[in-house]
Amino acid sequence: MALTLSATVLFGILAVVLLRGRHVSFGNALVLFLFGFFVAGTGAYKPIHSLCQAVADALTHLTA
Repeated sequence: MALTLSATVLFGILAVVLLRGRHVSFGNALVLFLFGFFVAGTGAYKPIHSLCQAVADALTHLTA
């Protein structure tokens, strides 16, 4: 069974969990940074989205 989530939903959930837990570190800041870019849809959206898609594709090919 495969479960699909959009990056916006995934980073949104992670952002809420991190904010409620009051955890602050480099990884948490990166999650919030990526969430902002996916939601905003700025001009930087396309390269960041392409990078995340490439990483996701690479991860799926590792398990296959």
